[in-house]
Amino acid sequence: MLARHSMTTAWLGMVAFSGWMLSSAASPDPLKLVQTIPLPGVKGRFDHFSLDAKGKRLFVAALENNSLEVVDLSAGTRLQSVPGMSKPTGVLYLADSNQITLANGGDGTLRLLDGTNFRVLRNLKQVPDADNLRLDSKTQLTWLGYGDGAFGIFEPATLRLMGTIKLGSHPESFQMEKQGTRLFVNLPQTRQIGVIDREKRSVLQTWPMEQFQANFPMSLDESNKRLFVGCRKPPWLVILNTETGKMIADIAISGDTDDLFHDARRKRIYLSCGEGFIDVVEQTSAENYQRVAKVSSAPGARTSFFSAELDRYYVAVPEGGSQKAEVRVYQPE
Repeated sequence: MLARHSMTTAWLGMVAFSGWMLSSAASPDPLKLVQTIPLPGVKGRFDHFSLDAKGKRLFVAALENNSLEVVDLSAGTRLQSVPGMSKPTGVLYLADSNQITLANGGDGTLRLLDGTNFRVLRNLKQVPDADNLRLDSKTQLTWLGYGDGAFGIFEPATLRLMGTIKLGSHPESFQMEKQGTRLFVNLPQTRQIGVIDREKRSVLQTWPMEQFQANFPMSLDESNKRLFVGCRKPPWLVILNTETGKMIADIAISGDTDDLFHDARRKRIYLSCGEGFIDVVEQTSAENYQRVAKVSSAPGARTSFFSAELDRYYVAVPEGGSQKAEVRVYQPE
């Protein structure tokens, strides 16, 4: 009887172990590191990215290095380092004209670069604290957040100012509806999210951010009426209904987040956090989200870019100690 009992226990243990192995095999890590691209000589922290999907080039604003880093994703190497910038922040690739618009927070300029030789074609001054850039797909106009609180709206080819909108404080990340006409913008200094009518060029309303503050990164799931807002005080992801501004869910995240992206195909949110992690949050039902992974990255690696077209997630890692500056490329699983 003892022998039979021991054999039965061993058999059950093997079944349980096999089940655990199958379960683990069926649940791979949500992000797999597939490539590392060195950026030799680049010092200090990075800011935002843009992508030439057709040419497979990644543009990275190296803020403290005062350069624009151009990465060849096919070759897995840096194509060029463009010096002479002044604390570059926002970068926007214009596919139709093969040009790059670059915001410089240091000298308050908006520069237009040739996308082939990277020479400066135009240099617009007097946009202090120039920051995030977006292209309005409806009007094909460039929007720039800058100053103590303003949006500038520009004709991309000439950088001609087409209009301005006054805000209550400096705008950080902002997102535009593609089907609708609204724009959502983080205003961390006044603890708000602004809602803008892009056609009327006016502020429709502001939503308070009192409990979760220092709201910097943002992403939008327009079809499901969800706005994702990353906060640093405390480190939290807040999910809002875009029709009402009401909070749907809130989730603790890693510290010092500066970029977040929504992966519509997998119903996930990727957050790059300067604490040294990439947090992955997954939607489990209409109003429920949970953090499913905390992927180790590197201290200070808080800026990133997700391309649905290439199905890759890119994270900029700054130099620090024995760690050299690089771009890490992840395949979502």
